Amino acid sequence: MGLSRRGLLAAGGAMGTVGAVGAAGAPATAATSAAAHTGGGTGAAHSGGGGRVRTGFDRLAADGYRPLAGEKVGVVTNPTGITSDVRHLVDVMHADARVKLVAVFGPEHGFRGTAQAGGSEGRYDDPATGLPVYDTYLKSGQPLADIFTASGVDTVLFDIQDAGARFYTYIWTLYDCMEAAALAGKRFVVLDRPNPVTGRAALGPVLHREFATFVGRQPISQAHGMTVAELARLFNGEFLTSKPVELDVVTMTGWRRGDFFDATGLPWVPPSPNMPTPETALVYAGTCLFEGTNLSEGRGTTRPFELLGAEGIGREWAAAANALELPGVRFREAYFAPTFSKFQGRTIGGVQLHVHDRESFDPVRTGIALLVTAKRSWSGFAWRSDQWIDKLTGSARVRTLIDAGADTDEVTGAWQSELAAFRAVRRGYLLYR
Repeated sequence: MGLSRRGLLAAGGAMGTVGAVGAAGAPATAATSAAAHTGGGTGAAHSGGGGRVRTGFDRLAADGYRPLAGEKVGVVTNPTGITSDVRHLVDVMHADARVKLVAVFGPEHGFRGTAQAGGSEGRYDDPATGLPVYDTYLKSGQPLADIFTASGVDTVLFDIQDAGARFYTYIWTLYDCMEAAALAGKRFVVLDRPNPVTGRAALGPVLHREFATFVGRQPISQAHGMTVAELARLFNGEFLTSKPVELDVVTMTGWRRGDFFDATGLPWVPPSPNMPTPETALVYAGTCLFEGTNLSEGRGTTRPFELLGAEGIGREWAAAANALELPGVRFREAYFAPTFSKFQGRTIGGVQLHVHDRESFDPVRTGIALLVTAKRSWSGFAWRSDQWIDKLTGSARVRTLIDAGADTDEVTGAWQSELAAFRAVRRGYLLYR
């Protein structure tokens, strides 16, 4: 994969100031100046299970924004950029004389979240604050660097809730903004938030570079098991090596790698219109693969990515999936009528996932098993004609193996060596126990 530990082992450099990080497996040289300014600790300070988490922004604000003193600041964010009492960080910073917020950068779905999948809000002035809002969606490289330059900012903040999957595009907004900030000579600060489905393990196939798109820019696994700050460190150390950005992160306190979102005490705001609950995120890294097929992935229902189906599917699919006895999940024969997207307004049949033991549930293996059983139990199964499944899985391997009749074990076994290599590199960038 061309991965190394080069960025991690460099003391200081573009990764920030040397300091102590109380995280298993993370050397002291990996600490950041922003963390030092805001109290020094990380999730290792967690006391007991399910304690309240303080996000990177909450810690930055509590410290009076000292790491940003004297700087003109812009923030890449969306509706998830909130405080623990559900105020938006843009509104909070705009009203605080201790920080000079001069610009907002909106990703897919927009800064205030008014756009559906594949859309953004464009360039406008925010009615609530009067701040200029710039559109970053589908922009990268020098054009995005030019936006940062035109905005007049010295430092770009990033604060968006992730969902834990490679194809959830906000992490590639993070990557693109880091690359552009480096080109524009801007400092970049990531305000950390929890991975809602834990940070215990990396799962699934690793992207092959020739399949890189906005649903996967670089070779990471399908479920990465990292926070956005950890990903930023990995991006800078492994993929932006020719021109790394001046990177700092503000870590959380109170978060442990095994915590699901409901253990954090934080409010959930849907990061995108079809990610309504943390339960959606739990299955998303596997069932989003159905975007690459002619089946509905549940968009247009109240249970996106938990409901899957198509016209002509009966009870056979649920029976075939249950016969596999996959850990932590059962499948119910289900019928539903999406209000938009595939099969809009038509009643279709399929399955609903019911995760009963999230500790043992493997979303990626489950997604593969559902693809295998759907193809075997429904004669109408087809891949999208644009081979979108290859972009989602990161190579042509999953599609070709399933078409050749491979079972779940054969498909998931095919990526284990590359996953092991990614896991080894990933360990060096983790900030929390």
